[in-house]
Amino acid sequence: MTITRDNVVGLDLFCGAGGMTLGAKMAGINVAFAVESDPHAAKTYFANHPEVQLYAKDIRKLRKVPEFPRGRQTILFGGPPCQGFSTSNQRTRTRENRNNWMFKEFVRISRAWRPDWILFENVKGIAETENGAFLDLILSHFSKIGYTLSTGVLNAANYGVPQKRERLFVIGSLNGIKVKMPEIQSKQIPLKHAISDLPDLLNGSEFDELPYKSPPRNAYARFLRNGSKHVSGNLVTKNAGFVLDRYKYVKQGGNWEDIPKRLMGNYRENYECHTGIYHRLDPERPSIVIGNYRKNMLIHPNQNRGLSVREAARIQSFPDYYKFIGSIGFQQQQVGNAVPPLLAKAVFSEVLKHT
Repeated sequence: MTITRDNVVGLDLFCGAGGMTLGAKMAGINVAFAVESDPHAAKTYFANHPEVQLYAKDIRKLRKVPEFPRGRQTILFGGPPCQGFSTSNQRTRTRENRNNWMFKEFVRISRAWRPDWILFENVKGIAETENGAFLDLILSHFSKIGYTLSTGVLNAANYGVPQKRERLFVIGSLNGIKVKMPEIQSKQIPLKHAISDLPDLLNGSEFDELPYKSPPRNAYARFLRNGSKHVSGNLVTKNAGFVLDRYKYVKQGGNWEDIPKRLMGNYRENYECHTGIYHRLDPERPSIVIGNYRKNMLIHPNQNRGLSVREAARIQSFPDYYKFIGSIGFQQQQVGNAVPPLLAKAVFSEVLKHT
């Protein structure tokens, strides 16, 4: 699934489980170095990208990046912690949140290394935080280093990912090249194309590897299976009985508002929840944002349970050979936090047109 070109070398900062690295590889970039301080995500990254030199420590302690032979173009990419910029975290969308300043490490390494290209990624909420002050500051830093910048918000559903997930991208060229954001590449893929061939599971499933339920039923499933005979990650959170009782009332495409109030006794009176809480996915449409799908109680479209790790990974466009390491909670977090690889591939491919 990857065709690398030796003349373009990439470094992935804040790499997480490796969604952007995988997208870069799919586009043809030779990823050589990555940084991730979370030990669980770092183990997943290393398991899937063993050839990449991984710095599994705090990025603030990184003082030197590898040197590469002349004649190769270089690209620095990554997405600093974004929870503080999310629209669902209104209380942390301020300059007082220390994690909101981690973008400075990206800027620091850009200034020290001066790669030919930078690709900065984050949630679209970064453009709204502090009335856009954070994004303006980031762009100002990159401009002062000498980068010609392009910015845009892209919806993953327009790039072969069965999920409506918007991310902000900043592309920078040290050689004065203005790069357009990629044009819409495909029709939106319904959720059923992503998960219909995966095993039927029960609440609290602890199976890791299982055979597929059926042959691949569409091009998307064939692409992600890539010839695999068995599929891993069939792990489902074990929800309490009262939670399962709530699930039964939620129709496809519906949410917490479908649940009788008598079953929501642990919520305060006259409560209002986010529209993504207790949302049952619609098989005929792309998924809503996966994110923290365990906390949000996202419901399988046809079964009264939460999503498995593999189902969420499929919705994110991770291939089935991709292994996630750690307890179910850590695996869920890694999948939910990742940049969809196919979305990343689309952006990297646009950059590579100019190399």
